[in-house]
Amino acid sequence: MKTIWIIAKRELSSFFDSLIAFIIIILFLGFSGFFTWISGADIFITGQASLQSFFSIAYWTLFFFIPALTMRLIAEEKKTGTIEMLLTKAVTDRQVILGKYLATLILIAIALLFTLPWVITISRLGDIDTGGIICGYMALILMSAAYTSIGLFASSITNNQIVAFLSALFIGLFFHFIFEVIAADMKGILGQVINSLSVNVHFESLSRGVVDSKDLVYFGSIIFLGLFLTEVSLSKRNAFN
Repeated sequence: MKTIWIIAKRELSSFFDSLIAFIIIILFLGFSGFFTWISGADIFITGQASLQSFFSIAYWTLFFFIPALTMRLIAEEKKTGTIEMLLTKAVTDRQVILGKYLATLILIAIALLFTLPWVITISRLGDIDTGGIICGYMALILMSAAYTSIGLFASSITNNQIVAFLSALFIGLFFHFIFEVIAADMKGILGQVINSLSVNVHFESLSRGVVDSKDLVYFGSIIFLGLFLTEVSLSKRNAFN
């Protein structure tokens, strides 16, 4: 665990040193804040003490920002050759993967922490559903964790950051809404199975304040599969070297 934390701190430092962290946090707060408080179905127009509009916007904002965070994690190190130096030390592939994964999640958590003043503001406007807000943030964290694992896998299969970014987006699109669209035209068990693969189905369930074990298992499965495939990708590459 100590090694994983050291790698995570190294990645966090690189995020802030390269200004990527600041840019992502500012853009995230800017986009989500604008659509939550100013444009469209903002809180003042709806007249409801709810953060549902924020959760809906963050659902899409994080979808695009996470691949931007993960695209460089392994691809850049493969391109520069530093991944070889890292993996020849007393560090396992799994420790490297988990360290980079943890660093990305911490950065996303920091971005979400900056939105807590919005919760305080809304609580002053009226009675809020505390459970619903907690579940909404839980849904964002779980979704982010799932897409981070996918982004990490995409970064492990190439040494080109743009390819990694587009690959993560392409894979993510299926989970984000394509599965749901396909399932809408299908009936029976197959349609239900494909619909259950959609992130949106499970995200909406959680963001409404309903904590269901099937939603937790769903996100946990994507996280495990993404990290597992990333480790397989790195191990295969090492086998050829």
